[in-house]
Amino acid sequence: MGRYSVKHLTLWALLAALALGLSTLDGILPLSALLPLPGVKLGLANIVTLFALYVSGAPAALAILTVRCVLGAVFAGNASALLFSLLGGFCAMGAMILARRSGGLSVFGVSLCGAAAHNAGQIAAAMIVLGDTAVVGYLPFLLLLSLVTGSLTGLIVSRLLRAAVYLPLS
Repeated sequence: MGRYSVKHLTLWALLAALALGLSTLDGILPLSALLPLPGVKLGLANIVTLFALYVSGAPAALAILTVRCVLGAVFAGNASALLFSLLGGFCAMGAMILARRSGGLSVFGVSLCGAAAHNAGQIAAAMIVLGDTAVVGYLPFLLLLSLVTGSLTGLIVSRLLRAAVYLPLS
């Protein structure tokens, strides 16, 4: 069958579907009522991405991230959101891969690096779309928020990883 087993491909497809569902849920949560900042989300799909990085490795996590971003934009009919999703997601994934390989950080530290890099990537996307650097002033607020979202993601993934020890994934 090639390099990957049917079990692995099935797991990755399920994780991609879960990430897409969580991303959709994230989009409908009324978080703007609590924080009236444009584009603020909990980043629930990042739970799946970080979990996939630890359980299946970087290539699978990148594939799951890409599928989620592309299908999310297609299903939402919002092509402009694709740039924000991909740039934020790839920056986050790159930071998480590097942070994990450093060996000195827990899943919380890796998650926080990913959350901060995601926000930086989205600011970069906004600068591309708007053709203006004024949006950089929004970054400190997003980075503060990434402490909360990154910690939440790290907490959930650390619990999932403990539970995954009992799953026959290999």
